[in-house]
Amino acid sequence: MRIGVFGGTFDPPHTGHVIVAGDACEALGLDTVTWIPVAQQPLKEAPPFAPAADRKRMVELAIRGDLRFSLDTVELDRGGLSFTVDTLLALSERYRGAELVLLTGTDSWASFDRWREPERILKLARVAVIARAGEQAPMHFGHAPEVITARRVDVSSTEIRERVRRGLPITGFVSDAVGEYIRSARLYV
Repeated sequence: MRIGVFGGTFDPPHTGHVIVAGDACEALGLDTVTWIPVAQQPLKEAPPFAPAADRKRMVELAIRGDLRFSLDTVELDRGGLSFTVDTLLALSERYRGAELVLLTGTDSWASFDRWREPERILKLARVAVIARAGEQAPMHFGHAPEVITARRVDVSSTEIRERVRRGLPITGFVSDAVGEYIRSARLYV
């Protein structure tokens, strides 16, 4: 079994996340892509805007009905700072014999040498960097990751939060279910 490990704040999860995860699943021949919302990003100073329970629910809504995707709350359950090495260790125990493929963007990969135990991460999982056309992924610790070119979807969680704050529509930026959840939970206002 080949499992894509797709972590992020998902604050909120948007159509770009869904498309990129699907592109990676197909390009890499993955059996599933497991979405893992972080509790707290160690390399970001600001905490997530939405509480963990809301971000979890939004991921559930974003991936609902897509059999390629699943949700894992390992980092939310653990709480505190979310370190990829800890998550990969937990997943390797849970899915013995599975090949774990860490999916990351070029921006995250650029800071890979600052992650906790990066060399151990490279032993626990294959790394695939999701890039826009023309983007490259540098080597780290003698490792050149596989680069997957994903379709460009020019949408960001920051933009969505700002649109909500300003009272602008977010139709098309997120699934209808996620948009309705954001409205009903009064997130980002």
